[in-house]
Amino acid sequence: MGIVFGKICVETPKYESIQSTADYEIRKYPAAVIAQVTYDPIQFKGDKDGGFKLLTNYIGIFGNPQNSNPEKIAMTTPVITKSSEKIAMTTPVVTKSDDGEKNTVTMQFILPATYTKGEEAPKPLDERVVIVEEGERKYGVVKFGGTASDKVVKEKVENLKKLLERDGCKIIGQFELARYNPTWILPPFKTNEVRIPVE
Repeated sequence: MGIVFGKICVETPKYESIQSTADYEIRKYPAAVIAQVTYDPIQFKGDKDGGFKLLTNYIGIFGNPQNSNPEKIAMTTPVITKSSEKIAMTTPVVTKSDDGEKNTVTMQFILPATYTKGEEAPKPLDERVVIVEEGERKYGVVKFGGTASDKVVKEKVENLKKLLERDGCKIIGQFELARYNPTWILPPFKTNEVRIPVE
């Protein structure tokens, strides 16, 4: 019953809180190994979350893992989404933009902390899933509940960007959306974050 009410019972990435204000937090995350897929939502009948199934297949959530070992990999949270769709901002999963691609989405699963290098993770059988190493990074973060609709995310991103700029933080990339709960969680119990990379 706890899962319906948004209780997070899986590994989440560790981070150091550098600064906390009433409006947002600056966090530093350590390096991580990530499984990701980049796609045009048209490939999934317009579903921006279409890559989720490819990633769950890779780690073996709903059956045999689709990786070279085959090794089941524990699910972690959040699921990160970055999109190439530009959001006009006094400005990425949602979303980090890739200026070279049009209307693409990159969805990421952060692999458990036991994987410290990309080559330690089992090789995906589906060539659309790639393993990447992400170095240490710093974000301005705002947490919010409810459903992370495009409209809500846009408002959160625009507001966070203004706050970061006001406080002299240098923005160095596009935003990303971090969603911590499955879609069936009741909206008031969902945990989401908008993250903007900062120097």
